[in-house]
Amino acid sequence: MEDRPLIDKLGVKPGHRVAVLGVDDPDFMAALRARAPDVGTRRRKDCDLVFVAAATQADLERLRDLRRDIRPDGAIWVVRRKGKEATLSDVQVIEAGLAAKMVDNKIASFSDTHGAMRLVIRLVDR
Repeated sequence: MEDRPLIDKLGVKPGHRVAVLGVDDPDFMAALRARAPDVGTRRRKDCDLVFVAAATQADLERLRDLRRDIRPDGAIWVVRRKGKEATLSDVQVIEAGLAAKMVDNKIASFSDTHGAMRLVIRLVDR
């Protein structure tokens, strides 16, 4: 098992501008703010990373709008339940990403209960 900190696995770098939407994890927020102090909990433009909680198809439909909030080389991490408690599948997240003209390029275990999938703007659309 890899022992790198979650913040490293998620690609958070010092100086990143980050938005966290609906992700309720105090330990993650503390680690995030220690690494990249420019963190907001509301939508904001020109982000390097957006972390968004998703539990329903309607949550995934927000990706089209959230795509406008990231820089061309930025990413949206979709954080969702995993295992038996999952309400969304990988395929649903991937399809929602494609509908928003984004592609998935990484999956990470966010916590014992949640996983995260990174979506980026397709190269042809940058």
